[in-house]
Amino acid sequence: MANGPLAGIKVIEMEGIGPGPCAGMMLADMGAEVIVVGRKVANANAAGINPEDDGTKHMFFNRGKKSIAVDLKNPDSVELVLKLVEGADVLIEGFRPGVMERLGLGPEVCAERNPKLVYGRMTGWGQTGPLSHAAGHDPNYIGVSGAMWYGGSADRKPTAPLTLVGDVGGGTMILAWGVLCGVIEAQRSGKGQVVDAAITDGSAYISSLLWMMKNTGQVQDQLGTGWADGGAPWSDTYECADGKFVNICSLEPKFYQELVERLGLIDNPLFANQWDASKWPEAKLAMAEVFKQKTRDQWCEELEGTDVCFGPVLNFTEAAEHPHNVARGVFQNHNGVLQPSPAPKMSGYTPEISAPPRNGEHGDEILQQAGFSADEIAALKDKGAV
Repeated sequence: MANGPLAGIKVIEMEGIGPGPCAGMMLADMGAEVIVVGRKVANANAAGINPEDDGTKHMFFNRGKKSIAVDLKNPDSVELVLKLVEGADVLIEGFRPGVMERLGLGPEVCAERNPKLVYGRMTGWGQTGPLSHAAGHDPNYIGVSGAMWYGGSADRKPTAPLTLVGDVGGGTMILAWGVLCGVIEAQRSGKGQVVDAAITDGSAYISSLLWMMKNTGQVQDQLGTGWADGGAPWSDTYECADGKFVNICSLEPKFYQELVERLGLIDNPLFANQWDASKWPEAKLAMAEVFKQKTRDQWCEELEGTDVCFGPVLNFTEAAEHPHNVARGVFQNHNGVLQPSPAPKMSGYTPEISAPPRNGEHGDEILQQAGFSADEIAALKDKGAV
């Protein structure tokens, strides 16, 4: 029997890509039973799938989940999914609005089978609004929400790290938060609800701190004029002698004082007043010249672990090898696949990573737990439903 803070919570996850499966991973990491309803492949060999290495081990956002493969064009498969819904706490789907309804698996139909069900809908634009039926991806959503804007500066177009702000921050995290809130409410009231998790909404929501900073004048609509959007010399990323990068954010006065002392700039009049924005452009050039004098690793030896508020900018391979991340077990290698460990760390529970399932691996087990007899399972197979 599974343990963890979410043990006893059953989630039906309709197979998809991106933020929905990642939300399912987070729930599974914390002990929820997550069943992925995947697409049935009639002939694995014809589909180019090697049963010895079908690529699933690299899809670690399916770690800890179970898998059943069905044909949703088959009415028997649809009825099968509805039977699974009857015993579930949560359903997660990431199709365009209207797809689940056309399949016969919309929220109203599911609620008739299970009034306590929390129905999580993960989309980019949301279930309503003029863009709700349009195609899109992470940068499109965060462009509209405003979340991408401060990823730029006066001399750099707005951009953002791939998938982090939109798909994961505004999508995965908000969906997971929403369905768990729905589960708590259902336990109290006996009524489930639909969670309309849109990446545009979520990425705007997680921009709340930036909105506070904008409303208090710490950042402006014009990029590169505020301290937090690359305007201040003491809050930026700098290139080093080896072409690698470091970043600093010496916001507090005592941290700023330590920065200019350690960089040998304490007597330079450009750095006499931390908040004199008129001197920031020239001061930034001077600071850039200082950082160009040493390699990234040399700067790490001098500044890492101090109160300068300093960090190297690492690629994924380097991040997995950084001593701090190694000490905390931020990454781990499972079955030859390097991947981030579950977070946050909890004093009463340590998640154990397991391999992602092969498509349909747990079909019989899932059906048996749902109350299907051996004869009924055989009949479903004969009809091509599973």
